[in-house]
Amino acid sequence: MSEERDIKVSMITFRSRNGMKAMIVVPSLHPGPFKNVGSSCIPSMIQRALEEKFRCVVSVPHGISGHELDLASQSENVKVLNHILKVEFADFKSQASPFLRVKKEDVTADCQTFGEYAFVIITLSPNTMEDLPLELREMIAYEAEKQGFSSVLTVDAHNSISGYFDAEKVKKPVLNVVSFILEEAARAPRSKFEVGAAKVVPPDFSIQNGMGPGGISIIVVNVDGQKTAYITIDGNNMISGLREKILSEVKSLGIDYSEVMTTDTHAVNAVVLNSLGYHPVGEAISHEKLIQYIKDGIKEALGNLEPAEASWHDVTVPKVKVIGERQIDNLCLIVDEVSKKTKKNSIILFSIFTALLSALLLFIF
Repeated sequence: MSEERDIKVSMITFRSRNGMKAMIVVPSLHPGPFKNVGSSCIPSMIQRALEEKFRCVVSVPHGISGHELDLASQSENVKVLNHILKVEFADFKSQASPFLRVKKEDVTADCQTFGEYAFVIITLSPNTMEDLPLELREMIAYEAEKQGFSSVLTVDAHNSISGYFDAEKVKKPVLNVVSFILEEAARAPRSKFEVGAAKVVPPDFSIQNGMGPGGISIIVVNVDGQKTAYITIDGNNMISGLREKILSEVKSLGIDYSEVMTTDTHAVNAVVLNSLGYHPVGEAISHEKLIQYIKDGIKEALGNLEPAEASWHDVTVPKVKVIGERQIDNLCLIVDEVSKKTKKNSIILFSIFTALLSALLLFIF
């Protein structure tokens, strides 16, 4: 019943004269479906494995993917990890563009280039955003190629949830804004740059509160005095408005631009009984404490800024078994039918959904 897909993992690594400094890794799989089932924990698994190998800060934000790309078993996680760990970086580039940001049609796109590669982040915050349509990934790659980029690493920031999300409705405006910023980035000047990095794992936040074991990863890039902080939180989305609060607060540290992303880890899912089955970042933790942890991390990253260069690598893992769209659709139909008969009792539905999906995964293997 499972499907086989080739899974692409895109990686940017930053190196200083003292060795590897930081890394951004975006796998084209989905970190679900819940708890430790399938690939739910893979963001922190990738992070931990690469931290151990390269001794640097590793950020694993959410790529453009949906539940049809949940890995079907732990053995598939191992397959992906083994391919990633074989990577050897070469051809480092010493030039970067300034950070660019464009907001149109309720879509915000960020872009910064390193050599001939583009790093793009998409957010709809403060409006709700969930998994972006999968086809956007190839559309954006095509637009980047048209502008002369060798490759593009695209992040779905997954940083605002408060209501209904219409994935099809946002597809065209997202593509329009990303196409525009890629065109701007292709013309942007290039300069040498510095990188600083830090990782913070808050001891008082847990998966029950909505934060996974990966904690908070921070990478600061300085280009000609313009300092940008890339903040990645190991969680599944974020309550609407918190991103804007964080961006405002970190400006006092001399940060010109920043973006907050989540990993979309589903290690936090199915561990609490509420309407979502999990707590988005900020729903069950103190905003003041979270912001202070982020500010502490940024201060540390600013303190270790040093000249750096960047290398890019795309890994393709062949024939990875994923749950697949058909199985997800079938499960949703079953849950929908059951919901009508149980009058949408959330606790009953929660138990039924967990049991059904667990049974499905067992049947796959």
